[in-house]
Amino acid sequence: MGFLSYFISGVSLGAVYAIIALGYTMVYGIARMLNFAHGDVIMVGGFVIFTIVSTLGMPPFVGIVTAVAACTVLGVTIERVAYRPLREASSLAVLITAIGVSYLLQNIALLVFGSNSRQFTPIVTLPNLVLAGGKLTISSTTIVTIITCIVIMIALTLFINKTRMGQAMLAVSEDRGAASLMGIDVNKTIAVTFAIGSALAAIAGALLCSAYPSLTPYTGSMPGIKAFTAAVFGGIGSVPGALIGGIVLGIIENLSKAYISSQLSDAIVFAVLILVLLIRPTGILGRKINEKV
Repeated sequence: MGFLSYFISGVSLGAVYAIIALGYTMVYGIARMLNFAHGDVIMVGGFVIFTIVSTLGMPPFVGIVTAVAACTVLGVTIERVAYRPLREASSLAVLITAIGVSYLLQNIALLVFGSNSRQFTPIVTLPNLVLAGGKLTISSTTIVTIITCIVIMIALTLFINKTRMGQAMLAVSEDRGAASLMGIDVNKTIAVTFAIGSALAAIAGALLCSAYPSLTPYTGSMPGIKAFTAAVFGGIGSVPGALIGGIVLGIIENLSKAYISSQLSDAIVFAVLILVLLIRPTGILGRKINEKV
């Protein structure tokens, strides 16, 4: 039962990576930019929930809703202030700006909350699931995380394929100039993309901190990098690719910790990524984009 337990925990961790990776893959797929401050939005969501639940003593549901709202506003603000003025700038300028926004959020959190680790109160209080006569125990956090990931993926897929805004996102991702000529508000579409990605980051922060209840200003850094790795692994720009990449990454990481070395697990994850990109540079579900000259 040991392998199955590690495997399920890996799927749960991968589900969190998948939710975070959606933010990367949507922004890249539509705006053609990498928002490396996305991982720190997770941290902001975690601290909002911590403040609402642990400090103010309010129910976890209130904390999650407040975190989603706060992160949504934060994501739209970051896009409007930091990224929109650089819409026509080089990708290097946007990348440097994203790194600057990341450090800004981290240092604001340091000033407000300090560098000490905070004990996060898990948002899931349901009983654990016990199977195989007590030999296999699946935590309620794991179950809720996996179900939440599936629901989010289905809802997001329906939103993109069945709504006007989703169709606008697809049009902007194909050709921003042509979409603008067809009457689509490109700025609004990209802002909505940032809003959705940041809201998902808040949910991912709640699930991540529930599974690993230690919160610091740097909590979102490594999960953010790994989620970006998952997005690239699955094919950045592809929503199903983010799901596959996140799940595979989480399983590899957990099994590496269990059977090889907890200290080498991160190295193994990135080594697998390099190997996959050498074989298939666009990722598992990525497609090659031919740029016009």
